[in-house]
Amino acid sequence: MFIENVSQELAKILHLHLDKDHLKWMEGKIDGIIEEKSSKDLYLTYSLMASKINPIPLDKMPSGENEVIQYLETQNANLLQIGRVYLLIRVLEADENFFFNKVENIIQVSDTGELETFLKFLVLMPNSGNYRNVAVEALRTNIATIFDAISLNNPYPSMFFNDQQWNQMYLKAAFMERDLSLITDIEARANKDLVRIISDYAHERWAASRKVDPYFWRPVGRFLNDTLVEDMNRLFLSEDEKDHMAAALACSISENPKAKALLEKYPQIKNKLDQGLISWSKIN
Repeated sequence: MFIENVSQELAKILHLHLDKDHLKWMEGKIDGIIEEKSSKDLYLTYSLMASKINPIPLDKMPSGENEVIQYLETQNANLLQIGRVYLLIRVLEADENFFFNKVENIIQVSDTGELETFLKFLVLMPNSGNYRNVAVEALRTNIATIFDAISLNNPYPSMFFNDQQWNQMYLKAAFMERDLSLITDIEARANKDLVRIISDYAHERWAASRKVDPYFWRPVGRFLNDTLVEDMNRLFLSEDEKDHMAAALACSISENPKAKALLEKYPQIKNKLDQGLISWSKIN
């Protein structure tokens, strides 16, 4: 997911929502920051935006669908967030070598709300992969809004996290009981280490007589070994129909003959699967 013409699309939205005076103030400040390469004015303008632009919902959008608008709608972006993201993108587009460290400084001193905004819209930044450390650091937080900003409805982890970082995020999302269905590209980023971690985590939960979210099993299908097949058998024996569905979906895409044989033992569930009545969206 590489979105083009981001600043142009954000400018259109700002023009639809800001009056002439505020629009003139914002564009004048940005032009001045770029022309004078002023770190001080960048920091000041970023801060002043909270008093100049209200965090109201976006009730008007430019005509025509595009990836920028779709992403903003997914993230429920408000006008202040758009203004701040626009400012950062404009200065980075003008001179990334000079402004990169300044943007990093803004992130380091940001409050919770500002950091949440940056993480949500990080994927829109020029060369956004350069901010991976910030995104990974956000995984360590116990503040749900910060963790959600980078992990849910956000393609950034799928695009830039290595397997270790991805696995850390997935496990923590399960631990924090977040909605796993909102994580992007779960199956595409599945890997053997993650599957082992999922099995270990599930066994810990079961040993403590605690439930495991059926959706948690979504990455395991392509990597079912004998241990995981036993886990699938346990799901089939569960009293929860959603556990049956998760096991059926995992076994159906496995190349392990034991997984395929296990699925054949449950013809009623397999028939539902064959009829398209079972899917991960129905489990959530």
